[in-house]
Amino acid sequence: MPRALLILAFCLPWTSLGADQPNFVLIFVDDLGYADIGPFGSKVHRTPHLDRMASEGRKLTSFYVTANVCTPSRSSLMTGSYPRRVGLDENEKGGWVLFPGNQEGLNPDEVTMAEVLKSAGYKTACVGKWHLGDQPEFLPTRHGFDYYFGIPYSNDMGHDSRRQPYRYPPLPLLRMEEVIETEPDQRYVTRRYTEEALQFIEQSHDGPFFLYLAHTMPHWPQYASEGFAGKSRNGKWGDTVEEIDWSTGQVLAKLEELGIDDSTMVVFTSDNGGATRHGASNAPLRGGKGTTWEGGHRVCFLARWPGRIPAGTSTDAMAVSFDLLPTFAALAGAEIPGDRVVDGKDIGRILLSDDLVPTPHAAYYYYFMTHLNAVRSGRWKLHVARMGGRYPDYEPNPVLELYDLESDIGESRSVAADHPEVVERLKALAELARSDLGDGRRAGENVRPPGVARNAVTLTSN
Repeated sequence: MPRALLILAFCLPWTSLGADQPNFVLIFVDDLGYADIGPFGSKVHRTPHLDRMASEGRKLTSFYVTANVCTPSRSSLMTGSYPRRVGLDENEKGGWVLFPGNQEGLNPDEVTMAEVLKSAGYKTACVGKWHLGDQPEFLPTRHGFDYYFGIPYSNDMGHDSRRQPYRYPPLPLLRMEEVIETEPDQRYVTRRYTEEALQFIEQSHDGPFFLYLAHTMPHWPQYASEGFAGKSRNGKWGDTVEEIDWSTGQVLAKLEELGIDDSTMVVFTSDNGGATRHGASNAPLRGGKGTTWEGGHRVCFLARWPGRIPAGTSTDAMAVSFDLLPTFAALAGAEIPGDRVVDGKDIGRILLSDDLVPTPHAAYYYYFMTHLNAVRSGRWKLHVARMGGRYPDYEPNPVLELYDLESDIGESRSVAADHPEVVERLKALAELARSDLGDGRRAGENVRPPGVARNAVTLTSN
């Protein structure tokens, strides 16, 4: 190649060189339990397509999300940072998540996974639940997604929740930024999301593309279409799980049909631990949604990429949802923001290597809203606080309980008295988190504010 052309080639964007960029399909399920699918031990739910994903891909058994409820968990997925770092650890009124009409949302100054991939030439779509703010400036279309179809928050935040009197306006279904329906028939939400996802894949299969398929179900209230309603062995919860499995199968089939199966990474996971009072199972973990026991933060995780991810494999290396942003960026040849703290690490080797690769994280922090509750390092987890009281007046109760997660995954017996040196080491790590991220009313040194809308509006149909 002539020298002038060689210099020009190095000056061109990475994508223009015809590099082999993978497509990404990220399936994010709402409130699914750790043991709600076959690859993680379910004997109740029929999940043949997820079983196939596991047999053809890799299972991560120590995969964490950064919060035990929706909004903060999703903020980490999109930004690669702890919720406390981006100001979405609680809402403006001190509540767990964002509600219809809240003035706060994901700050427009944050750089999302979609924006990172879009900068590398990706087509992007968000189909499903967003829950990072329903004001116009916070919607997916303002955060790097070319296309959006879905319900912008939880499906119980409307009239179909059966709470009387109604606490919220009618539940909106959006296409882009327009409300196209209110109180959509939720029996068909999973099916409609699937149809939209397949259409986007069809239209974007010349790639590269990023599809974020964020299912509304099995969050309460649960609904399933006629082909699944009443068919499972676990009531409405099981019906929705089995329909989500069907949806996943449809996505996999479309990738095969279009001949892009071996150039697409598909990831399947949940936004937080399972809601056990509605039918989820987190066995053998303790606790579930809303807690900082393992069952609240550790979730099922599957990744499949034929020919790249070793088939039928599993690893217990600790990884976190905020790792997906830097991992996708590295695989796409994109740059992550260099002007701010990003907590995620590239876990590409954990996903792709034939060898067992250790976690890149020295510690993982379990927050309950604004409060640090626990820290994990290696096999050890130290609880330093536990939330008590009633919303909105939660106050942390100090505890000092140490669990060996390798021998006691169910956190049944504290061994703090037997390992004082481990307790002191993890206490020091917890103090680092308090300085960096904060704890309760204590401000962190490296946190950023949420977005604040000037005038809150209610999403209604025209």
